[in-house]
Amino acid sequence: MYLIYSILLAIGFALMIPAFLIRREKYAAGFSQRLGSYPEFDRDGRKVIWLHCVSVGETNAARPLVDELAKEFPDHRLVISTTTKTGQDLAHEVFRDKADHVFYFPFDLRFAVRRALANFDPTIVLLMETEIWPRFIREAKLSGARVVIINGRLSERSFSRYARIRPFISRVLQDIDLALMQGTNDANRLISLGMAAAKTVVTGNLKFDQADGSAETELTKEFRRRFDITPERPLIIAASTHEPEERWILEAWCSAMKNSTVRSRLMIVPRHPERFDAVFESIKRFREDPECDWREYTSARRSNADAAADRIADVILLDTIGELRDVYPLAEIVFVGGSLIPHGGQSVIEPAQAGKAIVTGPHTGNFRAAVDALLENSAIRQTRVVSQAFQNPERLYEEIVDLLEHPEKRRELGNNALAVVEASRGATDKTIKELRTLIAENLESGN
Repeated sequence: MYLIYSILLAIGFALMIPAFLIRREKYAAGFSQRLGSYPEFDRDGRKVIWLHCVSVGETNAARPLVDELAKEFPDHRLVISTTTKTGQDLAHEVFRDKADHVFYFPFDLRFAVRRALANFDPTIVLLMETEIWPRFIREAKLSGARVVIINGRLSERSFSRYARIRPFISRVLQDIDLALMQGTNDANRLISLGMAAAKTVVTGNLKFDQADGSAETELTKEFRRRFDITPERPLIIAASTHEPEERWILEAWCSAMKNSTVRSRLMIVPRHPERFDAVFESIKRFREDPECDWREYTSARRSNADAAADRIADVILLDTIGELRDVYPLAEIVFVGGSLIPHGGQSVIEPAQAGKAIVTGPHTGNFRAAVDALLENSAIRQTRVVSQAFQNPERLYEEIVDLLEHPEKRRELGNNALAVVEASRGATDKTIKELRTLIAENLESGN
């Protein structure tokens, strides 16, 4: 099975080489490392914990866990990998004084994986959010390392894909020593794919344990000053948007500007950095679109130099990495993207931690447990499934206008969201407890 997997992966890798060359700005930075070429890691005899975060979301979620790992296992060294450049940049920033090394995760090719494992020689590997890389997991196990899934989640969509190759995935899961899952449904799906029930534990979602999101940082104050964010013009944040959600939120917001008595501002935060330029151009062009109900708006871009026009800009593009959490305290309403299309949605937890009124679309399978908890406690607004895409702006418009014109509803949603967050904390402690047992067993066995 692994031979067939390796052949197919090698073919796919070869076919992707033109994309790597064309999009060098995205892939070049970590390409050599992902092929297994790493700076030599100076081993000093201490055991090594390897934590793998995929991108920005997992890196942020890992913050409280990294702090506790340092406290609980001071005799171990910690190395951290990411897959994306944005995740790599953030990991270098936030774990600069906490990790012994930050690097790119290897491609799942045997030679690259073996080089990475030989270089860092981990005792235990922690894979965030069900990163199932068959070759890596197999080689890590053969090297003597313990392999653990932490903060694991498995959406119905991902489960369906894995179920098509269940015999192979079942074999891969045999090399997982422990799976710490966010929710019962996540755990049950993984078990149905072949993970041993005795090695599967529900520990909750680490993202609920992140620091208070309502507190203002120096960066928050900088945003408030530069863009003159005030309660008189409530800020709506469209967070982690995907194409074509930017157009839909613009349609809804322009209609609100035309018909509502409340003057508001809009900040758009695309999910993928490679789309920043295109989204900014679409923001400017939309003023000439027949569907635009309010063409007087002005726009600004965070990455541009500070300018006087920023203070009155109606639409702001946040086109920098790792700053979304810092702007949440400025918002009155947060629309969470990836949810108006069948993507599965982005995380609703960070705006909930900030105590904001959250609106999301109907497609939230990636964060089903969190969204369900918020819905059950009247802490989120979710638009209905529509039969035609053009209806999405109408549904968003209805929610935006209602919340803009009723501040007491915004406050109620935000307070309820904070209550859900507080009740959901504790995943970090549960994760550390399970890891403590596993690492103690490792020490006793001499590994």
